[in-house]
Amino acid sequence: MKSSEVQASSAAGSFRDPAGRLFSVEGRLLRAVTPPAAADLQAFLDSTTARRWGEAGKLVASRRVDSREAQALGARVGLAGDAVLVEHEPLPFVSYPYEWPPEMLHAAAGLTLELAEALLPEGLGLKDATPYNILFRGPQPVFVDVLSAERRDPGDPTWLAHAQFVRTFLLPLLANRRFGLPLDKVFTTSRDGLEPEEVYRLAGPLARLRPPLLGLVTLPTWLGRRHDPDDTRPYQPRTLSDPEKARFILESLLRSQRRQLDRLAPGAGRSAWSGYGAGPSYSEAGFSAKQDFVESALKEFQPRRVLDVGCNTGHFAALAARQGARVVAIDADAAVVGAAWRRAGSERLDVLPLVVNLARPSPAVGWRNRECASFLERARGGFDAVLMLALLHHLLVSERVPLEDVLDLAAELTTDFLLIEYVDPADPLFRRITRGRERLHADLTREAFEAACRRRFTCLRAARVPEAHRWLYLLRKTEQHARP
Repeated sequence: MKSSEVQASSAAGSFRDPAGRLFSVEGRLLRAVTPPAAADLQAFLDSTTARRWGEAGKLVASRRVDSREAQALGARVGLAGDAVLVEHEPLPFVSYPYEWPPEMLHAAAGLTLELAEALLPEGLGLKDATPYNILFRGPQPVFVDVLSAERRDPGDPTWLAHAQFVRTFLLPLLANRRFGLPLDKVFTTSRDGLEPEEVYRLAGPLARLRPPLLGLVTLPTWLGRRHDPDDTRPYQPRTLSDPEKARFILESLLRSQRRQLDRLAPGAGRSAWSGYGAGPSYSEAGFSAKQDFVESALKEFQPRRVLDVGCNTGHFAALAARQGARVVAIDADAAVVGAAWRRAGSERLDVLPLVVNLARPSPAVGWRNRECASFLERARGGFDAVLMLALLHHLLVSERVPLEDVLDLAAELTTDFLLIEYVDPADPLFRRITRGRERLHADLTREAFEAACRRRFTCLRAARVPEAHRWLYLLRKTEQHARP
């Protein structure tokens, strides 16, 4: 392709909204909006709420492209001549609800309600309420679907997005809290969350009669059994003659949803891996030496984009963020990822924690497997440095991934550095997780590990963790090291 040609691709997940579609054009994120929807969009962008939210970083920064430039771009990428173009800031890393811990889904729900409440006095409302309208900038939720806002009929007391809010926010949070249903099991199989009937089947007879299940699950299930599916009257517009009364009803509904959401706030969950990063595998001196090694490397080379794989509660992700890095931190355990998110939020660190198992990363899902890109597709080549601390032995032993494959993937993810911890088979935890299968790893030695690393990386430094059968390595990609 010639440099003068426009490189454009449609964002696969944006096809569901008939009012507009996202495009990536020469690195710019543009939204083509149909003329009928342009007035609603402009009313929202001109609102006091949009301005304040944009200043606070809670709404994606957006600007309407000047008509002459819009026509030129539209002609070059095949858009209709009357399309309105809006340019959005691209957020650093796209994540999806099935990669969030419950704390992040709860925060996204709170942001959705907050926006719906803020828009009411300005004659605006939200036509949908789904977690896919939210992305995260570090630990902060950001509302990104500007076409969700619309001008509302002042006499209309209904919020048509209410049922969707319940299905995609409240019921998944409820099922996770009461029955331990992981969020990835909800959203990878159903984009639109859970139906009350599904949660009803999980609950016992007594639980069904107690709040919050009674109002959110049981009564809707019972009423649904009596409802004629061909009866469309519940969906017909209902307009009141008194706009103030209509607004009061809507405000009351949103307040009730806020109370329900507050009751479903995730607690500070714990699991077998909580605190593991500084736990029994290290003495105090050992963990201090490990921290010094990592911190020294971060200070010296100042990576701007860091991926922390197996982040646990986010200790080393926080170290990287304090050195000025933008961090994506992943772990398979939702409880420790939730703790990492709380830490990032309380300390205002640029850390995006996600529930991702590197051995089974989020696949491409949705329509034609193109609607939501896989985690590896989004992450590949997106980081200056990758941390793999206290992780390698789990991949080698528990997941039976060959060492060469682990290093190949690390080289795909990082553009420059890899900080990796080698755990020798003599380590007590290594022996424990082998469960009597030590012979399968008889060829794993530190010399073999270093030889495998040399195929892709140059070792800048290495150090043994005191009082442990563990070594730390700072590696640099060979291709990057050889670059003039």
